[in-house]
Amino acid sequence: MEGELFLLSSMIFLLPVVCGCPERCRCHSPSNSVDCSRQGLAEIPSDLPPQTQTLHLQDNHIHQLPNSAFKSVPQLTTLNLYNNSLSNLTPGVFHGLQHLRVLNLTQNSLHSLESRLFHSLPQLRELDLSSNNISHLPASLGEPWENLTVLAIQQNRLRQLDRALLESMPRMKHLFLKDNLWKCNCHLLSLKLWLETFVYKGGITDSVICVSPDTWKGKDLLEIPHELYHPCPFPSLHLQSSQVPQLGAAPRAVPRLSDSHSRGERDHRECEVKPKPRPANLRHAVATIVITGVVCGIVCLMMLAAAIYGCTYAAITAQYHGGRLAQTNEPTKTEGKELFDSSLA
Repeated sequence: MEGELFLLSSMIFLLPVVCGCPERCRCHSPSNSVDCSRQGLAEIPSDLPPQTQTLHLQDNHIHQLPNSAFKSVPQLTTLNLYNNSLSNLTPGVFHGLQHLRVLNLTQNSLHSLESRLFHSLPQLRELDLSSNNISHLPASLGEPWENLTVLAIQQNRLRQLDRALLESMPRMKHLFLKDNLWKCNCHLLSLKLWLETFVYKGGITDSVICVSPDTWKGKDLLEIPHELYHPCPFPSLHLQSSQVPQLGAAPRAVPRLSDSHSRGERDHRECEVKPKPRPANLRHAVATIVITGVVCGIVCLMMLAAAIYGCTYAAITAQYHGGRLAQTNEPTKTEGKELFDSSLA
């Protein structure tokens, strides 16, 4: 009996080693999940079980992830990196995670994202980038995300968001954008139009509250009428004239346009100057005043015509009754005079 108990205790002791569970983590074999949260880790454990599908690394002190950081767990479907100290992600950090569906990068120190960062995550469905310091998102993050349904980028430092990025996510159902530094100028009009279509089709989103300019500070982007947007300015005429070669000058090599310059030109084309419409409330006020003036003028003319007609009718009636009265009184006076004369006689 003692020998059996010793053997059983030895098996229990050696079970984590056989399963390959890291020393400071907790492994759950039936669900293929590994919980390494709140362990003060500065890097990813190197001896993760290869069959791991869910990996919890939240609430640690991980500052940097190397390329192919998760190559030992290719079956990973859920990765939680919440509340670490990540400030930069190299383009190949998620290489090999063909099955990853949920990625949580909330509450780190990310400032920007490389355009190729998520290129190796074709099955990604939920991406949470909230509570970082992201000030810019590229127009594309790799191939179109056919499966992405949830994107959270609230509580960052975004001022603008390229519509092309959102259009690369045709199955998006939930989009969270609040608590950013949204600059509600003409360049954000494309985002407004996309959000209106998104909500109309049943998508769920929170609010895009404008921080600038002062005219729209505190206003919801979706509640600002289209006609109240100021038109985008023309490209600098001085810059265009400087690019035209002068007569007699030696030809110069034309520099190759960078990607950022091309995006700038596309933004200017999308926000080309249009005739500035008057505010909707002013148009309504002017129309109301004009209509009211016309109606009042017509009423006054009708009243004047009625007054003239009444006065004319009263004068004619008075004249007619005056003539009849005079004719009636003449025989009476004649009879009276005859009676008076006969009495004297």
